[in-house]
Amino acid sequence: MLEETPAPNGGRLASSRLASRPPLGAGVCDQCVDAFRSPISRASEIVPMPRPILLFTGPWADLPLEDLAAQAAEWGYQGLDLCCWGDHFELQRALGQEDYATSRLEALRRLDLDVPVLSNHRVGLAVGGPIDHRLRDVLPDYVWGDGDPLGVQQRATEEMIATCQAAQRIGAAVVAGWTGSPLWPWVMTPPVPSPQAVAEGLREFVHRWLPVLDVCRDCGLRFAAEVCPGQIAFDLYSAEAVLDALHGREEFGFSLDPTHLHWQGVDPVEFIRRFGERIYHVQINDLVIALNGRSGLLGSYLPQGDMRRGWQSRCPGRGGLDWESIIRALNAVGYEGVLSVEIDDPGMERGFAAEEACRFVKRLDFEPAPRPDPGGFR
Repeated sequence: MLEETPAPNGGRLASSRLASRPPLGAGVCDQCVDAFRSPISRASEIVPMPRPILLFTGPWADLPLEDLAAQAAEWGYQGLDLCCWGDHFELQRALGQEDYATSRLEALRRLDLDVPVLSNHRVGLAVGGPIDHRLRDVLPDYVWGDGDPLGVQQRATEEMIATCQAAQRIGAAVVAGWTGSPLWPWVMTPPVPSPQAVAEGLREFVHRWLPVLDVCRDCGLRFAAEVCPGQIAFDLYSAEAVLDALHGREEFGFSLDPTHLHWQGVDPVEFIRRFGERIYHVQINDLVIALNGRSGLLGSYLPQGDMRRGWQSRCPGRGGLDWESIIRALNAVGYEGVLSVEIDDPGMERGFAAEEACRFVKRLDFEPAPRPDPGGFR
């Protein structure tokens, strides 16, 4: 029988293996840690390292979960960041069929894989953002329905609530995903919205997401909103505004994919220092900026992999991110959650990239130095 142990940043994580890491003494000195913290994020101690390395299954939804899981275990991953599309995890079956979630978990644990994160990016778009024809191809048919925007939004909210309930059932600690944004159509688009219009948009976002966050609270989960253009929080200051609008609700934090900040010119290390324990999930990805006087950072309507784009996704370790500094910043704020690898490099065979990325992250992650004994200076 699996042990249920406290999970990173709250919630519960069904995993005896991940819980068995020996505790580490505290890390860097108090003054150094405090220098990296914001007023809302004060981690009390450095936590056990290294962190679990997961494979995010979203880009692999074309493969049956059984096939992908076998490969992930062979590549060296400790678990899966399990997406709720394709056949990887079907929410309605998880809630309606008593043995569905159990059989899924048992199959993964036979491969020594854990599932501490359940991700549902696509449906989250329809909770907080505008409803248009683009969502028809990414939402489940029963969520899209007749396409009426109010109905789609209501069904998407119900589906995100089901995601939280299913996450609790499988022992996950975190639900991760996109949020959508009623404000995003106004970003970089004239006329510039007034402060009053922005405040109203934030209130509308809170109204739409409160039912989901209430269920997260009741289930003992954290929701990790991916900080990304197109979402309500897309950089450091917009993330601050969202937390303020939510009055600092503990259930709501961030999924940090440093690539989304990097191409905007925002330093991921500064984001980590600002938000500390509000980071509930970290994605490992990479990119290169390829501006040549003709290309632009907004993509020019061009698909990933097109050499005319101003930035390109890369396998972790093959891009321009300073992962050494990012890991050190995560150590300084006491981040104990997962490192979830996303393979999104259009120029590499994805199996090769996934195996290489796992080796890269294992070399990258390290335990912080023990906290100095203050008695030694007396």
